[in-house]
Amino acid sequence: MNPKVGSQRLVSLPEVKLNKMEKGPISQFITHHYRHFNAASLVDAAKAYEDLLNKGGKMFLAMAGAMSTAELGLSLAEMIRQDKISFVCCSANNLEEDIMNLVAHSHYYRVPGYRDLTPKQEQELLDNHYNRVTDTCIPEEEAFRRLEKHLVEVWDKAKAEGKRYLPYEFIYQMIRSGVLKQYYEIDPKDSWVVAACEKNIPIICPAWEDCTTGNIFTAHVIRGEYDPHMVIQGVEVMMFLVDWYKKNSQGAGVGFFQIGGGTAGDFPICCVPMMEQDLGWTGTPLWAYFCQISDSTTSYGSYSGAVPNEKITWGKLAPETPKFIVESDATIVAPLIFSYVLGW
Repeated sequence: MNPKVGSQRLVSLPEVKLNKMEKGPISQFITHHYRHFNAASLVDAAKAYEDLLNKGGKMFLAMAGAMSTAELGLSLAEMIRQDKISFVCCSANNLEEDIMNLVAHSHYYRVPGYRDLTPKQEQELLDNHYNRVTDTCIPEEEAFRRLEKHLVEVWDKAKAEGKRYLPYEFIYQMIRSGVLKQYYEIDPKDSWVVAACEKNIPIICPAWEDCTTGNIFTAHVIRGEYDPHMVIQGVEVMMFLVDWYKKNSQGAGVGFFQIGGGTAGDFPICCVPMMEQDLGWTGTPLWAYFCQISDSTTSYGSYSGAVPNEKITWGKLAPETPKFIVESDATIVAPLIFSYVLGW
């Protein structure tokens, strides 16, 4: 008698083998070795991701954490170039930190033993103009200040023309001007923001002011140099997302791939019930797929740690929606899922 787990029959080795002509070595490795628990969820999520795209669907990426400083662009940029991701909503730091890594990579400082740092050593890092993100220290002068003068140029231009833009559009203007090329310290093909700029996909950042470039802009506003409304934020960002979703959710639909939690995930996923319940647009397609890589604890009442089924009660997912949660480290899991979808 074959054992069962829920309704899923345990598969034998031949059933999980891949045709080596179809997928590369990373995909073959994970499908051969990752058979249970979070590892199996990773493989299931990757296969369902690919299935949605093969049906003509699109994928929405919600990205929290410090994924840009973790250099997720090494795999994420190619996902964007190959149209495996069509829209990004990220915490504001991810938008700026990818470009900071692009222009100041050699000046970053890694501290493998960061857990052992004393408060005095942390102060020494600050005194030397380093801001630490776990084991990686971002160089203030080469990263933040190098970008600031060019941000001021695009802000000044918008002010002179009386125009308003979303935060990512200002970043795209800098990239397209070519002014940053003089600073490039990594291959630009490994920058996910450069890839997004080339494909012209939207990037939204709820609470954009909660990042260094947002802080810099706010300082300029306080000094009376800019109108705060020059940067499109808040309700208008949600309106922008609703317009995009309405145009792209027909047919196979749009999936939702979430890295981490927080506002980067909660803000965009709510556009669907808002369209259905608050706008009264009955028949709005629900998200067609859901996967979250999470390290949050559900039992603490965390929105970020809510299991996918809870989203059914909020009108975001349907009972039959393919849904997955991988409770693990996103810096490990996301590149593996992306590698499978890319066929690596």
